[in-house]
Amino acid sequence: MKSITILFLTLFSLATFAQKDFQGKAMYMSKTTMDMSRFGNEMTEVQKQQMMNRMKSFLEKTYTLTFTKTESSFKEDVKLETPGTNGPMWGRSNGQGSIYKSLKDKEMIEDVEQFSKRFLIVEKMDQPQWQLTSETKQIGNYTVYKATMNIEDKTIDFGSIFGRRNNNQTDDKKNEPKMIDVVAWYSPQIPVSAGPDRYWGLPGLILELSFDRTVMLCTEIVLNPEQKIEIQKPNKGDKVDREEYNKIIKEKTDELKERFQGRGNGGGRGRF
Repeated sequence: MKSITILFLTLFSLATFAQKDFQGKAMYMSKTTMDMSRFGNEMTEVQKQQMMNRMKSFLEKTYTLTFTKTESSFKEDVKLETPGTNGPMWGRSNGQGSIYKSLKDKEMIEDVEQFSKRFLIVEKMDQPQWQLTSETKQIGNYTVYKATMNIEDKTIDFGSIFGRRNNNQTDDKKNEPKMIDVVAWYSPQIPVSAGPDRYWGLPGLILELSFDRTVMLCTEIVLNPEQKIEIQKPNKGDKVDREEYNKIIKEKTDELKERFQGRGNGGGRGRF
């Protein structure tokens, strides 16, 4: 019965917007928790709390998703840092990074700058294997439906730069793929197959998303604004696939690890 309801809402929404050049934007707030257990007994509770405070700008962010029927762009809203609250350099944004998706071309491009170099991570968009459920709730004025999936997390774990928890693991254990559960709440009332971060593929806009240690919640939606939305495909940077990018960043972060460890042992600072 629920699947019939979803289908009805989707068809109703599509009919409502069929005669329009449908577009819009959605604002999200994001919160990520940090696994402090990776530090073991190397830090006191006070030191851990101080680190959490310093990293607040990295762990709590806001984003804007602009979308049409076939394209979307997800971008962080950059804020000026408060003096004395410098976060990690890999957590900062220069306002250029974005995640672009094209349903027409089945292509996703992540525009990111790391270690003073611009990358365009190009990936093919295969249909996500969402499991639709009958569970619903309200987010603002929208009825949303729950969908779940379990996927391999292929992104870089920057927190491992400093953590030492896994140093005693075997190589086989370290090389095991990291699987994460993803939960999305989407609304067929907004008939676009778009969503925050790298997620998409549902019969409606994703308004709430949780994966790994991150939760993203839509706080505002503007449909068909008076000013036409222009979504630009990223075209500046070195084009790489996900595997190539991860290899490059891993090499750089390994260098960074060695330098931090060298400082602790009285070694030199070194520079990139």
